[in-house]
Amino acid sequence: MNRIRAKSESTTKQKGVSIGYAMLIGVIMGVAAKIVDAPGINPIFDDIGGRLGVWIFVAAIIAVFSYSPKLAAVKIFAFFGSMLTVYYVYTVLFLHFYPERAMVFWGICAVVSPICAYIMWYARGSGMLSNVVTALPITLLLSEGFQLRHAYLPIHTHYYLIPVLMIIYLIMIVVLVLIIPINKKQFLPILSIALILSFIMIYFNVLGRIFGGMNGVL
Repeated sequence: MNRIRAKSESTTKQKGVSIGYAMLIGVIMGVAAKIVDAPGINPIFDDIGGRLGVWIFVAAIIAVFSYSPKLAAVKIFAFFGSMLTVYYVYTVLFLHFYPERAMVFWGICAVVSPICAYIMWYARGSGMLSNVVTALPITLLLSEGFQLRHAYLPIHTHYYLIPVLMIIYLIMIVVLVLIIPINKKQFLPILSIALILSFIMIYFNVLGRIFGGMNGVL
């Protein structure tokens, strides 16, 4: 695997600081996600936080810019662990609300995330495998973003926000395409793979079958 991407040398202190930053980002995003749940907040923020896209986007960036695949796995688990802890501790202790189904869903995502992060680390490498790995988060963003046309925004009647949400997804895709590949020649194969995979996912409703409506977009 070193032929695809070699690990960067790092000290114990650097690794600890890196994990600390991941946890801090998780805490900040957990607080932000809880704040946008409040009534009166523009529903677009809640609609973004309640879907997979933004979390895939942030996790992908944290993973690829880690010193090693193992550290990427640790950092992503720390990120999701801190984010979900802050979000649901506040929900249960202060709002006296226990959304068991949602907690199980996001808990499963957190448990699986280190494996995904380990693989994602190799996206910033060379060769076809790196192209395929880079295409995976882009595929998920394309699939979920496309399905936003059928989005149901509960309570709110802000359906005019759907195009705005789709533009935000497009921006996240563009950012990943620009910052992850180390060679511009990778752009075309990455996008080609992502388009093919997203077409398959959309056609067979993969997200709907896997998550069974737990994701806000489904």
